[in-house]
Amino acid sequence: MSTDLKTIAEEANERLADASPQEVLAWARETFGDDLVVTASMADGALPHLAAEAAPGVDVLFLDTGYHFVETIGTRDAVASMLPINLINATPKQTVAEQDAEYGEKLYERQPDKCCALRKVEPLNRHLSHYKAWVTGIRREEAPTRANTPVVEYDEKRDMVKLNPIAPWTQEDLDSYITDNGVLVNLLQYDGYPSIGCEPCTQRVAPGEDPRSGRWSGTGKVECGLHT
Repeated sequence: MSTDLKTIAEEANERLADASPQEVLAWARETFGDDLVVTASMADGALPHLAAEAAPGVDVLFLDTGYHFVETIGTRDAVASMLPINLINATPKQTVAEQDAEYGEKLYERQPDKCCALRKVEPLNRHLSHYKAWVTGIRREEAPTRANTPVVEYDEKRDMVKLNPIAPWTQEDLDSYITDNGVLVNLLQYDGYPSIGCEPCTQRVAPGEDPRSGRWSGTGKVECGLHT
C-alpha cells in the first residue's frame, strides 16, 4: 500500500466532494501531471471534453476489446481528432481469433467474466501501471453497485488514486453538459442503447427500463470487473 497516495486521495475527497468536475480534474492535473490518465468508454465524449479543458494533452485510454460496435470506434476516432488529447488504444494480448483458438468461440456467452478479464481488465491494468492516478466516468445513479462512489478514492488493488469527477451527476446533468458544449455522442445512444459495451453483450433497452439492463442480459452479471 502506498500511504502517500492513500492519504492524498482521502484528503482530496474531503476537499473536493462538492467540487465541479472541472475543479477535480484541474487538481488532478496539478497534482499528478503526466502521471494522470483518463479512461473513456466512448458512449459519449463528455469526460474527454472535460479533461481536455482542464488538462490539455492528457492521455485518454480506450479499451479496444475487438468486440466494439462500429459506432463506438467511430466516436473514439472523432473525439480523438477534435479534442487536444493523447488517445491511447489499449488492446488485449490476444486477438479475438487467437482467443477463440485457445478458449473456443463465443467465450463471452459461456464465461463472460473470463472474457472481460482477458479483454478489459488485463489491458486496463497493464496500461494503468504506468500512472499514479486514473479518471473514470462512473456516475452514482448508473447502478446500485455505484451508488456510494466517492469523487476521489484510493484504488488499493492498483495502488493508485482513482478520480470519479462526474460521480454526482444525474443523467440530466450529463445531457445538459453535452448539449451546452456540443459534445459528441455515440449514435447508439439515440437507438435504444443508453449503456454501451461490447456488441455481443449489449442489447437495446426499452424506454423506462434500467439503462444498464441491456448489458449481459440474462446472465446476472452487472459489472465487467474494471471497478470491482
